[in-house]
Amino acid sequence: MDRFIINGGNLLEGNVQIKGAKNAILPIIACCIMIKAEVTLHECPHLSDIEAMLKILRAGGGIAKYEEDCLIINCKNFTPYCIDSEYTGALRASLFVIGPLLSAFKSASVSYPGGCEIGLRPIDLHITGLKSLSVSVERSNGKITCDGINMKNSDVFLDFPSVGATENIIMASVLGKGVTRIYNCAKEPEICDLANFINVMGGKVYGAGTDKITVEGVVSLSGGHYFPTKDRIVAGTFLIAGALMGKEVVLDKVNPSHLLPLNEKLIASGASIILDSRRIIVKKSLKRRAVKRTETRPYPGFPTDLQPQFVVYLSQCRGCSVVVENMFENRFNYTAQLQKMGADITVKDRVAIIKGVKKLTQSRVEAKDLRGGVALVLASICAEGESEIWGVRHIDRGYDSIEKDLEGLGVQIKRLKN
Repeated sequence: MDRFIINGGNLLEGNVQIKGAKNAILPIIACCIMIKAEVTLHECPHLSDIEAMLKILRAGGGIAKYEEDCLIINCKNFTPYCIDSEYTGALRASLFVIGPLLSAFKSASVSYPGGCEIGLRPIDLHITGLKSLSVSVERSNGKITCDGINMKNSDVFLDFPSVGATENIIMASVLGKGVTRIYNCAKEPEICDLANFINVMGGKVYGAGTDKITVEGVVSLSGGHYFPTKDRIVAGTFLIAGALMGKEVVLDKVNPSHLLPLNEKLIASGASIILDSRRIIVKKSLKRRAVKRTETRPYPGFPTDLQPQFVVYLSQCRGCSVVVENMFENRFNYTAQLQKMGADITVKDRVAIIKGVKKLTQSRVEAKDLRGGVALVLASICAEGESEIWGVRHIDRGYDSIEKDLEGLGVQIKRLKN
């Protein structure tokens, strides 16, 4: 198990190049199952979650390889198979293969997915949506088996704007007959990026970014080159790092509009942020003010994936802040580790009350999930002394060699392998 050793207290200065978004690339990789030609994805990070998805493709005969930061995929010879827990156990996004398998082969059999233990993430919305497309779905012995022999595009009404369900229904409809209309769908930038990718490859998806998406079925998709959207969560993480300890941190290749809720909160608290069309410049404030109330919401609301990092920031703000987690009931699991570092955080159910402290102190802490883990990295950067973070494998799921980017900004950090 790898661990980080971080000597905190240094001001951060320099540039960070933001790569493609993990949460956009994973469904795009799954989508390649129904493309019988070579696809090249540019500026892709090297992440354990992406590698787990590629293993699913390779096990079915697909070819997937990196050439530097280009990911080359060819599923011309992909053959459907029963995808068991060996491939799905560590990856929530393994669910994304159901839609493409149904679209291309009219059947899918997938074991229940794994991923971070941040709360219940039921798959009912996926299943209800697929049933609206006349897919027969059975759940037994830890597997989801779908028969799409009679499937046809149709209207789908989602009870909640689920990102995963929206993406699965889009992909299941791409090669279908007729028109699918998805109502109350998710609006995340990653949804827009999946739709754009499909359209570049010859599909017909309209309305992404609104609460109604229309998919017109096509006969086939072609291969080609694509640049996935940049990772707004990675960008937001470094934005918070800059607001905490930045002399001047520049985020390149980022869309500032994807981070508006975070930008607004940071600026309100006193951080110095300059927005350009493709970059963000951030400096720390010496007089950080508490933010009275922050609630996580589906996009365009405040993202749950930036909540842990933002709580670290609030722990260094003068006054009392309140954060409400509306997405995942166990998202606050990381706060016990922050308390070991001196953070004053009280959690009851889905509400956290954060009272600012003058400083955090070094400690030995353990990452239990992806975003909570990177929050511990931010806390260690601004803490006094040498901190030790275990469970780095969780952080590697969403951050490509984060220690290298942090070293480039002046952080004293090293990875130790056991």
